[in-house]
Amino acid sequence: MDIHHLRVFTSVFKNRSFSKASEELYLSQPTISDHIKSLEEELECRLFDRLGRHIIPTKEAELLFIHASEIVEKTENIKNLMYELRNNISGEILIGASTIPGTYVLPKFMANFKEKYPLIKYQVLISDSKAVIDKILNHELLIGLVGSKIYNDKIHYRPFMEDELVICAKPNFIEKEELTIDELMSYPMILREEGSGTRMEFLKIIEKKGFTFDNLNISGCFGSTDSIKQAVMNGLGISIISKLAIKNELKFNLVKKIFLKDAEMKRLFYVAFHRLRTLPIRYRLFIEELVNKRPW
Repeated sequence: MDIHHLRVFTSVFKNRSFSKASEELYLSQPTISDHIKSLEEELECRLFDRLGRHIIPTKEAELLFIHASEIVEKTENIKNLMYELRNNISGEILIGASTIPGTYVLPKFMANFKEKYPLIKYQVLISDSKAVIDKILNHELLIGLVGSKIYNDKIHYRPFMEDELVICAKPNFIEKEELTIDELMSYPMILREEGSGTRMEFLKIIEKKGFTFDNLNISGCFGSTDSIKQAVMNGLGISIISKLAIKNELKFNLVKKIFLKDAEMKRLFYVAFHRLRTLPIRYRLFIEELVNKRPW
């Protein structure tokens, strides 16, 4: 089976478009069509249903994509390995990261890693933990940094850092310096969006004490850590947030930290990757440095 056919097929499948695949691969649309036609003839099945300007992958295409992606990736890895044997480690590392590790941990680590491998370039996509894992499962990312495990037998997690979650509030919003989880339930709460690692870890903590999301007095849900901090500082309610994210706010007394008496609010950050994907050497080095060196 021609690797060029498979490379074209995976591009068409991911883009759901012959024209976008043409732009991505710098090939003409007739050439793209010829590759797909040849592959369909070889496999004796239709791979895409053409509906006007739109195409829809068939069941055969969905099955083929799983294997074709791995074949194309392994072929590229062979080329990269041969190149990297002759040259310094180089290339781009595309990383998906949830908000806290992506904003407050990754930049420092990347700077340290780049001192060792100066030819490496980075692209970082920030989203919530669920979205990062979904992108790995859909083969849009090779690795991700997340603040909560989303269990799936196709994903492997390696812990690399411990984080502490804290209750924070506007200094004059609440007089108490410590709360029990029972007391916490009565205060208006500001949470991250569904899919956030911080939110998932907090819900695990209260569930151990017999509470659920429905027991919370929710005053607002926000899609970013910055918006959570602004909501807290403006007195909308209290929130659970990584201690990493409020270092400056604590320093300048913009928020206060409240101690939770009857629960430990610690979690791990993980680097996640697909169990069946073969990682290029630069990614493997990145992971090993992240897990073993821990320059925090």
